[in-house]
Amino acid sequence: MAKFNTNSNTYIIIYSVVMVVIVAVLLSLAALGLKSRQDANILNEKKTQIVKALGYDPATVLYDDVVAEAALLDAEGKTANDDVTKVFEALQDVKGSYAAGSFPIFKAKDGSVVVPLYGNGLWGPIWGYIALDTDMSTVKGVVFDHSGETPGLGAEITTAKHQAQYVGKSVYEGDDLVGVILKKGGADKSNPHEVDAITGGTKTSDGVTAMIHTSLNYYKPYFDAVRAAQNAAEGVVSNELNTENNEQ
Repeated sequence: MAKFNTNSNTYIIIYSVVMVVIVAVLLSLAALGLKSRQDANILNEKKTQIVKALGYDPATVLYDDVVAEAALLDAEGKTANDDVTKVFEALQDVKGSYAAGSFPIFKAKDGSVVVPLYGNGLWGPIWGYIALDTDMSTVKGVVFDHSGETPGLGAEITTAKHQAQYVGKSVYEGDDLVGVILKKGGADKSNPHEVDAITGGTKTSDGVTAMIHTSLNYYKPYFDAVRAAQNAAEGVVSNELNTENNEQ
């Protein structure tokens, strides 16, 4: 039987190719084995952020405890898909989902809602979630994150101190959706639409302002429909009370 010359170029090349193939196969198997765990971690992270945006502590409150429904809305604000798996898949690429006319929304058991946000900061993408109370205007909470904002400056949008400013702010002024404005030099405390901008982080602050306004505008048809239904219901109750008072 012929023996390979282990010092020959042919042997070295064949040996190297075989080793590369073996390593590649092992890495692929390892990746497949870890994928389910990675997917579960990503899903859990998103659920945690939604719970935080609603103002709850994820350490004590679970997603299923507070969220009643997840759906994808169309451009008219109507439910296009209520497959939970599809909704969370859309969160993997919020920018792409928005471009495709598909808008994820999470409806809490108390009637409030959470929607994702996507925009651009100084050095790259910024994103997060905003929760609105049952009036579709009052902010219950926000969660922000980023890929490359400057530590101590733009990256401050991820801090609890900054995010706490949004609670109680209003994104509507009458029938106009104005969002929340990060005001350079300090917010007017009497203005329900302003919070303090990040000191030294003007570009990031402007990016957050634009992100909130642009993202919420995708959901305006839905918000407007809910608000109109609420106003109509309040009008019916008011008329009934007036009728009862007149009869008395």
